[in-house]
Amino acid sequence: MKKKIISIALLAAMSLPALAQQSGSCNIQSSTEKILQNETPGQWLDSAPAKSKKAKNIIIIIGDGMGTAQVYASVVAQKGASNFLRFPFSGFSRTYSHNKYTTDSGAGGTAITCGRKTDNYHIGMLPDGTPIPSFLSMLHDMGLSTGFVVTSSVLDATPASTYAHVPYRKMYDTISLQMSQCDFDVMIGGGVHNFRPENRKDGLNPIDTLLRRGYDIAYSLEDMKRSNAKRLVTFFCENYYGPIAPGRDPILAEGTRKALDILSKDPDGFAMMIEGSQIDWACHNNDAPYMQAELADFESMLAIVLDFAEKDGNTLVVVTADHETGGLVLLGGDIEKGRNECKYITDGHSGVMVPVFAFGPGAEQFSGIQNNIDILPKILNIMGRKTYLN
Repeated sequence: MKKKIISIALLAAMSLPALAQQSGSCNIQSSTEKILQNETPGQWLDSAPAKSKKAKNIIIIIGDGMGTAQVYASVVAQKGASNFLRFPFSGFSRTYSHNKYTTDSGAGGTAITCGRKTDNYHIGMLPDGTPIPSFLSMLHDMGLSTGFVVTSSVLDATPASTYAHVPYRKMYDTISLQMSQCDFDVMIGGGVHNFRPENRKDGLNPIDTLLRRGYDIAYSLEDMKRSNAKRLVTFFCENYYGPIAPGRDPILAEGTRKALDILSKDPDGFAMMIEGSQIDWACHNNDAPYMQAELADFESMLAIVLDFAEKDGNTLVVVTADHETGGLVLLGGDIEKGRNECKYITDGHSGVMVPVFAFGPGAEQFSGIQNNIDILPKILNIMGRKTYLN
């Protein structure tokens, strides 16, 4: 299914004052910190070497706040049957932002999805306010089907980094307007509150915009499953903070299944971002049972994705995190019983490296220690997509 190509150059031409006018308050100050050499603008990426099989599809999966301790807690809880153990290659990612040793989710998500370092709280833009495209936007413009599935609000930092361009991650009214103009095929998450005109200062109705642009909008898991639409938006909850696991509907697993069903029909390929958003929230709360429930939910989604990729043979799957949350330490436990003794040392983010797992064509390129902005160029190279990270 070929799509109308929209120039990435137009995106880069978006003016910061226009964003300021939408939000009512937008004031970016350029960082005075020197950009490191490996953070300078990207270069033209050559095609993957002929001896390497190119990936047709890409699925980037982000466990928000998921460090190595969280991953191992999941491995133990699954009693040796963890889907993390199915990945043949793994490495680490350095997560610092442009202006802080410890990143927030805005800068962390932007680094992964857009391939550039930025200041904390920025979404989809450089420190000086220049908008930058995400891998979903770039690959959509190249003719691939695109979408995301998250367990947070669709306006949260990580999903927003795939389509929005704002200097402050909590500019929800502006972000929702930008999402209503987004061309992704599938967008699944929570937080419909800011899309309703009665809840907005500007009185605008992004839901009407989505409907006029041909999207089917589902407001429950069952509505989502029943939909036969090729373009689908799902809001599984009203507010920004939605239901938590294990009481939540299996929106992550079933949303992933639905998105794969829609996107995989495109003969040109697809690109997808999936986020286990509430691992982060659980660790902010220093709530180990909540964390384990969210990790179990994440495991269910991984099983669906890896089964698909294994059968398909042309899909690259990369799993990582935007940062670690909670400074989780595993002091003990029982592997046979699947039990962990968890201790948190902070209710915020830490600056440690986070894991990277890869499966499928080119997966070996993600071994070792890399910067979070290295992940996207590797993916585009493996897909044989010559593009410019600007």
